[in-house]
Amino acid sequence: MIRPHSHDAADSIDTAVEASKKGIRAVKISLVALMVTAVAQVVIVALTGSVALLADTIHNFSDALTSIPLWIAFLLGRRAATKTYTYGYRRAEDLSGLFIIAMIAFSALLAGWESIRRLVDPQDVENLWLVAVAGVVGFAGNELVAVYRIRVGREIGSAALVADGQHARTDGLTSLAVVLGALGVAMGFPAADPIIGLIITVAILFVLRDASKKVFRRLMDGVEPETVDLIEVTSRSVDGVVSVDDVRVRWIGHRLDANMRITVNERLSMPEGHAVASRVHDTIMTTVPKLDSVLVAIEPAEAGSHN
Repeated sequence: MIRPHSHDAADSIDTAVEASKKGIRAVKISLVALMVTAVAQVVIVALTGSVALLADTIHNFSDALTSIPLWIAFLLGRRAATKTYTYGYRRAEDLSGLFIIAMIAFSALLAGWESIRRLVDPQDVENLWLVAVAGVVGFAGNELVAVYRIRVGREIGSAALVADGQHARTDGLTSLAVVLGALGVAMGFPAADPIIGLIITVAILFVLRDASKKVFRRLMDGVEPETVDLIEVTSRSVDGVVSVDDVRVRWIGHRLDANMRITVNERLSMPEGHAVASRVHDTIMTTVPKLDSVLVAIEPAEAGSHN
């Protein structure tokens, strides 16, 4: 069995500690940006009474709140492994995705309820130009956060952070829908406001579906098939490797752990076999992104199974 080690200096930004720091910084910045956006919208909701804007504001607040469990998860993930948690606490990041899903579901429920209530009991929407301005503000704030979260999430390999960024992007698009609702009311169609609120609810449900797929795949130790293919192809390219079997890879937080078995020529001595495994280990660690550790088991090939 070959001892795992971290990436070399060529990929230093991809170390677990640096990745966690970048994740925490992204969470802090996006939390502040979304809270400022949502508070601005709350003020305008109070002045206008727009239910579409209220639905959008509720969603923006829930999006901001999802930053908190992510923040906690990134901090926990930096703690050292213990005898109880031998893999450390990186799984907390995946668990935080469950809270994100719950918040998205709650925002869909609340936005839908308010929209239906306003359809049954219509209320006038005032200061339509303010509603439109709030929609534009919501779009701008969410899109900036979305771009930042997705970029950092992909850079460090955090599915939760990427999903949260996609959540923010959808929030931005639904903010533009608020502008359409205000235009509909201005053109003499009062029901446009709650109808847009229902459209926002449907958009939130689509986000819920996509986020759930990502989060539950991570919790079930799902990994991208191309990552497994890359490990297999890279291992077979190392001199001395006869075959590669039982490749297992999983995400733990925003880092990958891998296990595999290689077959080497049975005529090799034990030191020579371990040298081959060591080359496989080093090659994989420098080739596969976000890989934190890989354990390589060795066994000799059966006679006649190689050239």
